Amino acid sequence: MSLTRRGLLAAGGAVGALAATAAGTGAASAAPAAGKGHGRVRTGFDRLAADGYALLKGQKVGVVTNPTGITSDVRHIVDVMHPDERVDLIAVFGPEHGFRGTAQAGGSEGRYDDPATGLPVYDTYLKSGQPLADVFTASGVDTVVFDIQDAGARFYTYIWTLYDCMEAAALAGKRFVVLDRPNPVSGRAALGPVLDPAFGTFVGRREIAQAHGMTVTELALLFNARFLADRPVDLRIVTMSGWKRSDFFDTTGLPWVPPSPNMPTPDTALVYSGTCLFEGTNLSEGRGTTRPFELLGAEGIDHRWAAAANALGLPGVAFREAYFAPTFSKFQGRTVGGVQLHVHDREVFDPVRTGIALLVTAKRTWSGFAWRSDNWIDKLTGNTRVRTMIDAGADTDEVVGAWSEDLAAFRAVRKRYLQYR
Repeated sequence: MSLTRRGLLAAGGAVGALAATAAGTGAASAAPAAGKGHGRVRTGFDRLAADGYALLKGQKVGVVTNPTGITSDVRHIVDVMHPDERVDLIAVFGPEHGFRGTAQAGGSEGRYDDPATGLPVYDTYLKSGQPLADVFTASGVDTVVFDIQDAGARFYTYIWTLYDCMEAAALAGKRFVVLDRPNPVSGRAALGPVLDPAFGTFVGRREIAQAHGMTVTELALLFNARFLADRPVDLRIVTMSGWKRSDFFDTTGLPWVPPSPNMPTPDTALVYSGTCLFEGTNLSEGRGTTRPFELLGAEGIDHRWAAAANALGLPGVAFREAYFAPTFSKFQGRTVGGVQLHVHDREVFDPVRTGIALLVTAKRTWSGFAWRSDNWIDKLTGNTRVRTMIDAGADTDEVVGAWSEDLAAFRAVRKRYLQYR
């Protein structure tokens, strides 16, 4: 998809050291927080700007970002950096959904010149390895900066854009800087199955848990040390200040921008790492409604599903019998029955366990239940085990217990790269 100027216009730190790691070294620099927001959390970009962009001095810079790359006073970082003489910003790289966010799932904006700044925007979506390295080389940048809000789930593609861009930057001989933002569902724990590398795709390249419980700088450190060790990128990270692992997004004081069209609120992110599994079934995952991933359903489902799910007594969540008509995607324009998740205690809510429980109960209470014919569920869970165990009649505890050993091993690895308490 290409994006014209007319089409785009119509579509509408606290004191601290900037962290530098991996192949590089860093120098501490105290500076007031950037931006005019009142939140206690300062993002990596806010701290980079407050430090006068010292980390980018003398570099031709390109930024991998999307609409979530904003300051605390809701200006886009590209619009902030472009006129600033202290940083030589020469290119922008857009991920899935595009730099300005006009594309739906599975789409991008193509190559165009940004109407607001005149900067060339390059498309990274579905590019990796040498082809993506060639894009970085053609752009003329010395340093690639990554600043995108993640949603905390392995199958949310921006973390694999991060991975692919790190790998490509190493191939192209470029330096790589990651600016941190909060994990919106907190960073307390990793949950769910760990991907089997035989099932690696763009919704899960490498062996991390389904809900990884990490920020993008922490993931970058892990990627560089564990998965790109043969050819690590020259990596720098800029951490946040004021963020704690127990923080959910609404406690940060930062403004929320939907990272993608079907991630409208932090509430969506809270359930997403579990209910996105319904993409692998013939049920609607709520796309085309105002509550994607909180509403689930299909034609023929009635009150029995909500009753079965509530009978499990899952911590922190209740299920309401719901009826809705998606405006696009599965069952477009048709009324379906199903459930709406209502999370009443997010401190104890386990989204992945809940997602498995909903799959188990959907299959047991609705005779029309089916997996997608391409076994997409295996790509989402990172293995065949979830699908085959549910088909064999396993209950929720049995399915969840099957990944305990792999998850414990990942949690031990994860600890080495955590930057916050």
